[in-house]
Amino acid sequence: MSQALVQRLQSELDQLWLVDPHTHINPLQAPSRTLADILGYHYYTELAHSAGIPREQIEEPGLSPRDKVGRIVPGLAAIENTVQHSWLLEICRDLFGFEHDRIHESNWERLYDQSLAILASPGWEREILQRSRLTGVFLTNDFDDPLAGFDTSFYIPCLRTDDLVFRLSQPETRQRFRQATGGEAWEVDSLREGIRKLFAHFLSHNARACAISLPPDFAPAAVSSSVVEPLLGALRHGRPLSASEQGILSRFVFWSLAEECAEAHLPFDLMIGVNRRVYPAGVYQGQDLFDSRCSLSAYAGLFNAFPRVTFPVSVLAHGVNQELVSYAWIFPNVVTSSHWWYSNIPAYIEPDLRARLQAVPQTKQIGYYSDMYKLEFAKPKFGMFRRVLARVLAEDFVMGRGWSETSAVALGKTILCDNTERIFPRRGPGRGT
Repeated sequence: MSQALVQRLQSELDQLWLVDPHTHINPLQAPSRTLADILGYHYYTELAHSAGIPREQIEEPGLSPRDKVGRIVPGLAAIENTVQHSWLLEICRDLFGFEHDRIHESNWERLYDQSLAILASPGWEREILQRSRLTGVFLTNDFDDPLAGFDTSFYIPCLRTDDLVFRLSQPETRQRFRQATGGEAWEVDSLREGIRKLFAHFLSHNARACAISLPPDFAPAAVSSSVVEPLLGALRHGRPLSASEQGILSRFVFWSLAEECAEAHLPFDLMIGVNRRVYPAGVYQGQDLFDSRCSLSAYAGLFNAFPRVTFPVSVLAHGVNQELVSYAWIFPNVVTSSHWWYSNIPAYIEPDLRARLQAVPQTKQIGYYSDMYKLEFAKPKFGMFRRVLARVLAEDFVMGRGWSETSAVALGKTILCDNTERIFPRRGPGRGT
């Protein structure tokens, strides 16, 4: 492969401005405040813990940001080989003027002070967005988020529904539902009316997606109201639900959400395959994994039942990518969506991306989302994907099929930029418009 060709394609891809279609950004504090916000990203805490730093040292209550960084830095030497470490170095070099090859005990404090001054500078949020070439950022919003205090045309709301589907039987969730909707969830009609109110609230604040993270053994199915009504009555009288009853309620709420997405013409992001708390002794957000039970066959009924709902699907395991490609191959409403979590390293991104580009219509692929918690991660994460994308476009399309470089870049633009606007269209003032 011609490295010069790859570099030319990457240079063109680097100029693209885009919307990040999935993040965990807090729009009220989008940039980092200190280096601790960056090193506190779960990739670094879980890798440092895995490499031998006790969780108690990383998560000691009351630890100052400077001391937290000092606790994590000794673990960085063991993870220098990882792509996550390369993100960190890129942030420190490109944004904070760090000039060394390694962050270690002798230089981290100077880096901390340099970054502190830069992060506190006026206009830093605007500058990092310019450097990252972002024109919009999707959020992950709890169902009871007031969606106030930020520009929803740039920080775009997304209705996250995990709590509604899997924790509605818990008193605190029902209390939040009551406060957000002004109604109870003691009967099917009031539950559905409350869900409609949540959708109306989000749609009135420019929401462009509904989303949920799903365990590998979840199987969506329509559930009769007559089956659910007694379960809501049991909750009303203080009787906890059994595991099987909770499963029935979860399927009913999930299906109700899909119905609302159909009514509102709102895409429903499905992030499938996370098995929670596999490692309870792990650091915060470093306890979840995937397993081989996950199959999209459990979702075939859903995709068939809601042909008007677009389902961008992310899978946690690299091994499930072929199944996702096959579903997107034949289902018009299934879209391949980025490279999620444990699949978000070049060794998995490249073969997964090749398969998608070779088999799925180009208009049905969301190339990448950052999944970031702080804005500083957009540049290195999208940079990693752009590098992989340039290699695949060079080898498979320009060299492999004789495409022009202009056509290859246009394909890259389609999956990186255009499809986000196509799949998550901006909305007019009316419901579902």
